[in-house]
This record gives sequence, structure tokens and C-alpha cells, in this order.
Amino acid sequence: MATIAVIDYDMGNLHSACKGLEKAGATTNVTDSPEDIAQADAVVLPGVGAFDPAMQHIRERNLAEPIKNAIASGKPFLGICLGLHILFDGSEEGTEAGLGIIPGMVKHFKSEPGITIPHMGWNQLEFSQPDCPLWQEIAPGAYVYFVHSYYVEPLDNSVCAATVTHGSQKVAAAIAKDNLMAVQFHPEKSSDTGLQILSNFVSLVKSQVLV
Repeated sequence: MATIAVIDYDMGNLHSACKGLEKAGATTNVTDSPEDIAQADAVVLPGVGAFDPAMQHIRERNLAEPIKNAIASGKPFLGICLGLHILFDGSEEGTEAGLGIIPGMVKHFKSEPGITIPHMGWNQLEFSQPDCPLWQEIAPGAYVYFVHSYYVEPLDNSVCAATVTHGSQKVAAAIAKDNLMAVQFHPEKSSDTGLQILSNFVSLVKSQVLV
């Protein structure tokens, strides 16, 4: 059984993400313990809310280095929503430095006629890394659920695994680089497609545990 550490830093309800992972056959451990994170087979970093409080909570709990170490170790790592943003250098939403694991910034959607901010609701994925493990059994153009006013803009576009279009703006919906994956949308709120994405992550974890 794969054990996945779900990092708790007081930024969002972790129950839904855990439920989806458990349905896919994983054992979850909601934790802020560096030891638990180091011992887990994989790590999930969820989150909702604002960038600065998230980074403050991570640093207050001494979680920055354990997160970086988990990614550097090669174990599967999945960021969700705010858990994607804090992997970057910083955000237009605040002044705190991010973790700086993925070079780039978090940007605010530009206002334009006919679009709403936040970008909220169902929208379609356009794969830029079709072979990303998260997309197994997922059809191109699949709908997933978004709630965000900010999006990530990596310096290296090759890390972008999928995009989404809101108004005239095409932005990153997911990033992937080696063992590190992160999504802007909420898989735990994205019906069968989201559950399949979580299942794909669990399958990746199990395959590495068996090696």
C-alpha cells in the first residue's frame, strides 16, 4: 500500500483530496512532520487561499526544506492549486518569496471584456505534455474545475504539462518536471476526470514502490 503524506499548513480543507487519493488505493497521512514527509512514498501539497499566508505558515512550521528535500529525493510529488503557486519564486498577490523550485512568477489575470475574475468553473485542458503520467486515460479537452484569480508563468515553458484558456488568455493549467507535478485546477472537485487524475498519481506511486 502506497503511503502519501498530505502536507498540512493550515491552508484549506484536506479531506476531499485525501478521500480521492484513498479511493484510488493510497493510504494518506495528513501531517506537518518533516519525518513523515521524508518517510512517505509520495507527497501531496494542496491548498486554497492567499500566497503570503501560505508561505508564512510553511516557514513557521519549518516545512520549506522538507518540501524541497522530498522533491529532490525523486519521490512523486503533486501540488494542487495554491500548492502549485508556492513552488514558484513569488506572486503578484503578495510580497513573500516562494519556494523557488520552479523558476517563474504567479501572475494575476488581466481584465478584459467578457471574462470574470476569478476564473471559476469548468474548463477544458489542452495537453502540452501528452505523456505526463497524470493524463493517462484522460481525453484531450477534458473538463476540470478551476477557482483562481492568479496563474503560474514559468520561465521555462517546457515544464508546462497542460494549458487552459480564459478569455483571450492561455495560461498554465499544470506543470510537470521529472517527479514533480502540480495542477491549477481542483482534481478532487472535478468529478470522474479528477478522480482518474488522482488515481493516475497513485498508480505512479505504487509503480515506484514496487521497483
